[in-house]
Amino acid sequence: MADYLIIGAGSAGCVLAARLSEDPHVRVLLIEAGGSDRNPLYHVPKGFGKLFDDPGKVWHYPTLPFGPDGQGEIWPRGRVLGGSSSINGMVYNRGQRADYDELVRLGNPGWGWDTILPIFRAIEDNALGPSETRGAGGPLHVSPPRDPDPLCEEMIAAGTALGLTAMRDVNESEGERVGHAMATIKDGRRVSAARAFLRPVRDRPNLTVVTGTLVTELLFDGDTAVGVRARNAGGGVVEYRADREVILCLGSLGTPKLLQSSGIGPSEVLRAAGVGVRLDRAAVGSRMREHRCLALKFRLNEDLGYNRSLSTPARQGATALKYLLNRKGPLAAPAYDVIAFLKSRPDLDRPDAQLLMGPWSVATYKAGETVTVERPPGVSVVAEVLRPTSEGSVAITSADPGAPLRVDPNYFDTDHDRQVAADLFRRMREFFAQEPIASRLAHETFPGTGVRSDEEIIDAALGGGYCGYHAIGTCAMGPDENDVVDSQLRVRGVDNLRIVDCSVLPVMVSGNLNGPIMAMAWHAADLILGRVSPPAAA
Repeated sequence: MADYLIIGAGSAGCVLAARLSEDPHVRVLLIEAGGSDRNPLYHVPKGFGKLFDDPGKVWHYPTLPFGPDGQGEIWPRGRVLGGSSSINGMVYNRGQRADYDELVRLGNPGWGWDTILPIFRAIEDNALGPSETRGAGGPLHVSPPRDPDPLCEEMIAAGTALGLTAMRDVNESEGERVGHAMATIKDGRRVSAARAFLRPVRDRPNLTVVTGTLVTELLFDGDTAVGVRARNAGGGVVEYRADREVILCLGSLGTPKLLQSSGIGPSEVLRAAGVGVRLDRAAVGSRMREHRCLALKFRLNEDLGYNRSLSTPARQGATALKYLLNRKGPLAAPAYDVIAFLKSRPDLDRPDAQLLMGPWSVATYKAGETVTVERPPGVSVVAEVLRPTSEGSVAITSADPGAPLRVDPNYFDTDHDRQVAADLFRRMREFFAQEPIASRLAHETFPGTGVRSDEEIIDAALGGGYCGYHAIGTCAMGPDENDVVDSQLRVRGVDNLRIVDCSVLPVMVSGNLNGPIMAMAWHAADLILGRVSPPAAA
């Protein structure tokens, strides 16, 4: 028995476990389906690529077919302490003031930028030191690359030639800007949510962490959530009870799955899956938004960049040995080394696109295939429409917890997303037409110079682009009775049940989500413990 059951030890769950257990009189039980993060590859920044194919370490969610060739893809999620923060690309950004203020405008008081920025400053330990926007001394270390490849400086210089402002810390501004990607890395090692928040408090007597335990169902007493039913590593059925609250932190795929499996969701979905309807909630699993990354790749005219260090097992071995000696080099870097925020059109009031760039290139691959670095030298850029409006969905297909989800990305369903994506792709090409990087390029390898029209650009993004792994909205907060949670993240229609993960966001934060959900979880802990009084709705 615990006061609080936290389901899922990802970015949000680790923060909640640390903060709720600060009170020695509060008993906290954190339940994770995956195992420990002892494997050294979790801590090598680029080591995550070696873990993606292991279903024991990574959840694999296949999507419905989409795109010109009717292919689907696999959405990975971390199955380990730290969740996806233990396998992600580690790029750290926070979104824009307007994103958080939009949450308030939509009827969610208490989530504005003036509330969230001080939290970012509290959680950060920024290698560049404190400022009005940065934090230092917090649990989450954030840093620029230790020894960036010279091509990174040339990409930044190309951005300035395009009119972007070069910045030491791109999180210090909201204008069009370019710089080295800030990342959750310290001294060449990944800083996951488990390492930053959970590991320092594991010995608290009021905190229990259970791994290898898959929660399959919520337990109720009338309209009150009282616990969960789960399967442990040995396949046995166990139950855990909560005196105060059950808090779901399973992400935008796992949380709606557990709710639907427990009878909370769209009645037609539940009945089709053979699950009894406890609460008919059409919004559980709907309103999902996700970034679709447009890809652009070039061949270099000299043997520069990372490909020469990562393209064969022998080269990877030599690079790994160097990493072990000094924790530098390609393996110590985030997924992408350079980041830019820009406008897809000059008349916009703020950037609506993000570019992530690296001095390497991977071979084209399909869902289920292993990602391989090309042997010839190359550079890559992926770009996201920061605030997409297309909505996908997540639905269970069976009462069996092991049955696959029905994940429909529904990329580029709106005219807005398609037009912004097409305009953005042309700006990507314009970026790499600037010196000094332009002189390094031999030719475009993907999608190819023949891709010019809006339709061709969208087809290339669907057929050869990438998922951003930033799904939100499947249990979105809002003031309406049809919204899944209220502004305090309490599930409507059920007492003592709360959701704290990216599924509660009704609109996309303008960037990567790892940092924002940690800050939101920090604030959620204050709401749960009554440390802050939620403001009244306007």
